[in-house]
Amino acid sequence: MSQESSPAPHKAGDRELVLRVMPMPADSNANGDVFGGWIMAQVDIAGSILPARLSRGRITTVAVNEFIFKQPVSVGDLLSFYATVTRVGRTSVTVHVEVFAERNPENLHVVKVTEANLTYVAIDREGKPRPITT
Repeated sequence: MSQESSPAPHKAGDRELVLRVMPMPADSNANGDVFGGWIMAQVDIAGSILPARLSRGRITTVAVNEFIFKQPVSVGDLLSFYATVTRVGRTSVTVHVEVFAERNPENLHVVKVTEANLTYVAIDREGKPRPITT
């Protein structure tokens, strides 16, 4: 039998691939581009991965500090979401998320399409802020 271990605690400054997803036609607007709101939702999910692991429990989004759409996203782009913890407070964690699109697999082209800074707070069962113990 092999013994499983929990992942090492995440340190501020480590960049990690936290999500990969391909938008589908239902995620696009009338112009044929992917909805900004859909991308925002995926960034929120991706951004929450490291704070949840770091805080060892439930978290909630408390702020979207900055959100920049650099290029449109198209159906069929393969999106990779990279997260970096930029700050750990007593109850909060701030994360920088970068999103890259892989386009045209026959002649691969990778571009940064979005980046954002979000803050999450560790919460208890009643939804009250709780200290992060690392």
